[in-house]
Order: sequence, then structure tokens, then C-alpha cells
Amino acid sequence: MEHALPAAPTLRTEPSAAERFSRGLALASASGLLLLCLGWELLLTGSWAWALKALPLLPALPGLWRYRMYTFRWVSLLVWVYVTEGLVHASSSLGAQRWLGAAEVALAVLLFVAVTLHIRLRLGAAKASAAASTPASA
Repeated sequence: MEHALPAAPTLRTEPSAAERFSRGLALASASGLLLLCLGWELLLTGSWAWALKALPLLPALPGLWRYRMYTFRWVSLLVWVYVTEGLVHASSSLGAQRWLGAAEVALAVLLFVAVTLHIRLRLGAAKASAAASTPASA
């Protein structure tokens, strides 16, 4: 009599449509935030020193593109620096600075929502996969 081995859990290699959407949203908002910060500081204020605030977003882009969970997690923490800075400008500046601050807040909050959604989707899929791979106890 031949004994069948239980099927090994298969690792899902293709992201779901919702994961692709959340990653695309995260990439778009991170890229927009990067361009906004660079354009704002270099073109409007002419300050190279302040343009350095966009640098932490650069290493995030390849990690988001490659679905690196670690990147999604640290971006969800980093984004609050941009929210805070945008809120300061939106509430205390005049003219273009106020609108650029509001745009920075909007892009940063959108980035947070996208990375949080992605993390939740991936953790939910991992939990479902683990539950499906464990044999039911009687």
C-alpha cells in the first residue's frame, strides 16, 4: 500500500490584482511625492539643501517595484515626516507654499493608504495560505 504524502504548500508567486493595484498606487504616489519635493525646493525656493528631503524616497522606489514587504513597512513609517512637513506649510505659509504643502499632505496620505492596503492584503493572503496548508485536526 502506497502512502500519499501531504501536498507541500505552494508559494504564491503572482500578485493578486488588488496587490498590483496597491503597489501601482504606492509607486505613483511615492514618485509624485519625490517629484513634488524636488521641484518645490529646487525650482521654487532654489535650495539644494532642502531638496535633500526627497532622498529617502529614492531607495523606496525599487523596493516598491519589486514587492519587497520590508520596503512597504518602512515607507509606512517614513511617510509621516512628509505629512508633518506638508501640514506645517499648508497651515502657516501663503500662496504657492500653502498649495504645495496641501499637495504634499495629499500625496503622503495616499502613499500611506496604498502601502497599508498592500501590507494588509499580503498578510491576509499569507494567513489564508497557511490555513489552507495545515491539515484539519479531528
